[in-house]
Amino acid sequence: MTKPSLPELLHAAVTAVGGTERPGQAAMADAVAAAVDDHSHLLVQAGTGTGKSLGYLVPALAHGERVVVATATLALQRQLVERDLPRTVDALHPLLRRRPQFAMLKGRSNYLCLHRLHEGVPQEEEEGLFDQFEAAAPSSKLGQDLLRMRDWSDETETGDRDDLTPGVSDRAWAQISVSSRECLGASKCAYGAECFAEQARERAKLADVVVTNHALLAIDAIEGAPVLPQHEVLIVDEAHELVSRVTGVATGELTPGQVGRAVRRAAKLVNEKAADALQSAAEGFERVMELALPGRLEEVPEDLGYALMALRDAARTVISALGSTRDKSVQDEDAVRKQALASVETIHGVAERITQGSEYDVVWYERHDRFGASVRVAPLSVSGLLREKLFTDRSVVLTSATLKLGGDFNGVGASLGLAPEGTAGDDIPQWKGLDVGSPFDYPKQGILYVARHLATPGREGSRTDMLDELAELVEAAGGRTLGLFSSMRAAQAAAEELRSRLDRPILLQGEETLGELIKNFAASPETCLFGTLSLWQGVDVPGASCQLVVMDRIPFPRPDDPLMSARQKAVEEAGGNGFMAVAATHAALLMAQGAGRLVRATGDKGVVAVLDPRLANARYGSYLRASLPDFWYTTDRDQTRRSLAAIDAAAKAEEK
Repeated sequence: MTKPSLPELLHAAVTAVGGTERPGQAAMADAVAAAVDDHSHLLVQAGTGTGKSLGYLVPALAHGERVVVATATLALQRQLVERDLPRTVDALHPLLRRRPQFAMLKGRSNYLCLHRLHEGVPQEEEEGLFDQFEAAAPSSKLGQDLLRMRDWSDETETGDRDDLTPGVSDRAWAQISVSSRECLGASKCAYGAECFAEQARERAKLADVVVTNHALLAIDAIEGAPVLPQHEVLIVDEAHELVSRVTGVATGELTPGQVGRAVRRAAKLVNEKAADALQSAAEGFERVMELALPGRLEEVPEDLGYALMALRDAARTVISALGSTRDKSVQDEDAVRKQALASVETIHGVAERITQGSEYDVVWYERHDRFGASVRVAPLSVSGLLREKLFTDRSVVLTSATLKLGGDFNGVGASLGLAPEGTAGDDIPQWKGLDVGSPFDYPKQGILYVARHLATPGREGSRTDMLDELAELVEAAGGRTLGLFSSMRAAQAAAEELRSRLDRPILLQGEETLGELIKNFAASPETCLFGTLSLWQGVDVPGASCQLVVMDRIPFPRPDDPLMSARQKAVEEAGGNGFMAVAATHAALLMAQGAGRLVRATGDKGVVAVLDPRLANARYGSYLRASLPDFWYTTDRDQTRRSLAAIDAAAKAEEK
């Protein structure tokens, strides 16, 4: 029997999921197959509606090697494992004459820990463990969640937190889960044979396709202890998120509360001298943090340096001393010691990293209203790490609806550690960029309106002219507005102002869960939804409920953002344009994501309105506009209002 062609396989898969074959999807599948065959790398931009998951799954499954697919969001992981992969495998099975297996794999703390469920949580104040089910009042929300999780533990086949519906708070989940550092290990644990996390790892080892998240991919790359099974092909979906997720995993933090917990956990297990030294170091650190002011620390202040060295040295002594237990009456001693060790090792690692003072790290103080002050350390860049860990020994495909910024892939490529496309060299990963377009006719379906007449937004102060413009646009659109704001304060101010001016429901992020807000927004065309960062990327509302997307201003990073400003400065010191490489790239990515909320289906029509004249007037405006979908562009406010009114009237006629 002849080997089935890629178009045959793609046709079978698209038919199985009830989709429509698109030229962009076919072009993507061909490019993925070529990259996998010649062990090269591919950055592929595939617009909304292209069907990109089949565009990479079909050639990857046809190739026959093990594939890891890493995504940023839970929604896409679920779509792949519950919908796309089962149907695609069923469709391809008769043609391939084999049935590829697939599995989901997440970090250990995402799975229910049977040891913690049955034996209790190591207690910090007293000896031994306590039964969290006894301790929590059954009438409290925590108590109810714990009892529900105990019942669920008898039914679940996966132990995966995301399979528990409705979900529970982080505090409740922490009672029945462990981090990888706190885990006893399958061989030492009484429940090792039944462990959900271990079962997930075993399934992944046997699978042809392993679906995971960016965070686990980062841990696998950074920590050197492989978590993912050996694989020949890596596909990173939602790849525009990868750098920030890897940065998050590579960021260390110390707070007085965290240090205090480590002291309490270790105190019963080490000699008095070691415990007292750690306690004393913790108190010294807390005194320094009481005076901490938010901002970057170009050099570690002397008082913080002394406090961190004391913490580092005391933590090292405690780690050595944890080998011999002082109090034999401690229940489930291994679990108590493992949790204490994990806490103290984290403190030692972060304190040592900051005191060593690498030129490749950025250190800063943060202050949180609820949690107080913290000191944080993050890599100045993750590009070198990604180049070294991601692009060797396997073919990598990175895909997203937004990878081509300002007209090419080199900006995103540089953030991933890749030299400009086409650069030759022995140790330089070879890659291609491909934009397969979108099935949507953007110039006919959407308008990009820039309010050129408004005043340039300043850092502070109310923007009365912007709010007037916003109210007029919302009124012309008949509601149907998604408002994307650069800060929560701006979103709140706009919601408050428009609620007093307009007789339309205005939903505000934070007043209800995100899922509930999006559901209510989609259900009622007159409704508006205002919010900040997660709305720029997380809303999928096709149809007449979202016909106006408003951005209050270009979403540059805050000038006082320690990490972004340090990265910008580093580019400038190396002779580059820091503003374009960091701030403008950040803004372009967010604006492309935000503008992508408007057209989600072939029948969608509407306006993306940017209430920041810099998009029309500033030199970098053309770069930002080139990063957006190819909407019809105007700065004519009257034309825009007439268009919105016409789109609203057409939608109302459809609704009758």
